[in-house]
Amino acid sequence: MAHHLIQGRLVTMPVRVREATACVATYLVRADAARAVIAYSGLDITEVLPGRAACTLTFVRYTESDLGSYAEFGVSFLVRPPGAARVRGGGALAGLADVRRVGTGAFVHWLPVDQAFTMEAGRGIWGFPKELADIDLRLDSPYKRCVLRRDGRLVLDLLVKPGFPVPVARTAAPLDAYADLGGVIRRTPWSMSPRGVRARPGGALIRLGNHPIAKELSELGLPKHALMTATIAKLSMTIGEATQATQVTQT
Repeated sequence: MAHHLIQGRLVTMPVRVREATACVATYLVRADAARAVIAYSGLDITEVLPGRAACTLTFVRYTESDLGSYAEFGVSFLVRPPGAARVRGGGALAGLADVRRVGTGAFVHWLPVDQAFTMEAGRGIWGFPKELADIDLRLDSPYKRCVLRRDGRLVLDLLVKPGFPVPVARTAAPLDAYADLGGVIRRTPWSMSPRGVRARPGGALIRLGNHPIAKELSELGLPKHALMTATIAKLSMTIGEATQATQVTQT
């Protein structure tokens, strides 16, 4: 069993999140624009439709976890696993079949948090691009809202509208998270158990500020209608040990 010493505190792997509340807004964006945003990683975007990529904005309130209580915001993209060749052409059906065959993972592009301990743990244990930010989460009403500021500048103001109850598996399929910190690509396995899930097509209102991340999002085409939104009333997660991943090979 692996252990990590963070700020004089021992963190035992895997890390467990026992209770959290999460909100998600997923957008279809131009694949070429998404590739430009994450070009530094060398990873390749998964085209969920020809020429289109999935960009997901997530905000979470961690109530009880091995890393304490904190707020988090994330910008992520679906990507091909490192080492998977990129297949070009073939039309929509061929593209979707290729996604299923090759598989996919979530590349964490930016992950601000509001507490120093989880920032250091996230960077040191998994190589996640965590940094401190001012995250104002308003989760007590059916309309969930996140106002995010970094260095005194507004990044975004994101509102997620109420959705409809949807049945979900007690334990969702595990997903690999990838991150690039200091030029090193790491893969982190994680799984989650969601309860109280509500979802809907669209359902997001977003206002961008003048921070560089806001500029990146605008270059992806935001603000625009979300493909879908979801809220999770109670979420538990297990986050495994990170391993260094092999760089992607493209053909």
